[in-house]
Amino acid sequence: MLTYALTCCSTADLTPSWLDGIGVRYVFFNYELDGIPCKDDFGKTHAPKELYARMLKGATVKTSQVSIGEYMEFWAPLLEAGQDVLHVTLSSGISGTYGSACAARDALRRVFPERRLIVIDSLCASSGYGLLVDRMAQLRSAGMGLDDLASWATIHRLEVQHWFFSSDLSFFVRGGRISKVAGVVGGMLKICPVMNVEADGTLAVKEKIRTKAKAERRVVALMHQLARDGDDYAGKVFICNADCLDDARAVSDMIEAQFPKLDGPVHHFDVGATIGCHTGPGTVALFFWGASRT
Repeated sequence: MLTYALTCCSTADLTPSWLDGIGVRYVFFNYELDGIPCKDDFGKTHAPKELYARMLKGATVKTSQVSIGEYMEFWAPLLEAGQDVLHVTLSSGISGTYGSACAARDALRRVFPERRLIVIDSLCASSGYGLLVDRMAQLRSAGMGLDDLASWATIHRLEVQHWFFSSDLSFFVRGGRISKVAGVVGGMLKICPVMNVEADGTLAVKEKIRTKAKAERRVVALMHQLARDGDDYAGKVFICNADCLDDARAVSDMIEAQFPKLDGPVHHFDVGATIGCHTGPGTVALFFWGASRT
């Protein structure tokens, strides 16, 4: 019997069935589409294709983190039921949700002084965050206790490698991550920037690759270079995409052919609304266990 709850946010970009299957509870992030409040609920409110189509037609989008009150409402029933809680948040490098979670934790500790509530900053994003949570769920199921699992996550979170590229730079320009001039030139030259998540949890452009096919091959080459045990990598691989499944499958086909010891096939997920509102369509992200990002 599990003695504590493991929880995360919907920005882990897995699926409800996956999270339910590994016994992880989740709370929804928020976004607005043309001023209408929505929940980042794994595409239930707006399927990715619909969301990106509306963005391409000029719809305004705005994201917001889980509020202190939402965290408190989410955790209170678990604490009332006598469970301790270990929560993992989206990276503090791209969201303020870690701060909100900590404020909610402090408030609830005064209400439930006999319970434990620990908040961990994943320093991960999207399905890389999901890969960390998935491994934590496995360790909890194997009997790892609350404090040991919190310590494990803090030690190993930077070993989740995040490598992604985008064939559509327009929303990176809108969000200020790429300058307007660089976006125009990049589009003309078919530049696909290869990006990652840094040790501090922020996003960074690492390389500028000309043509999508070369970007696909480059992220696979980076996996050869950085994956735990190199070509003998035996862990899970997660890939998510923003309405470009064919591009994601091109990457996963190469990985499955070149890494014969994988723990099962590559698992595909959608980029959720929170991340997708900033990337727009055309982004493919690859996640695996490897060298620390420090």
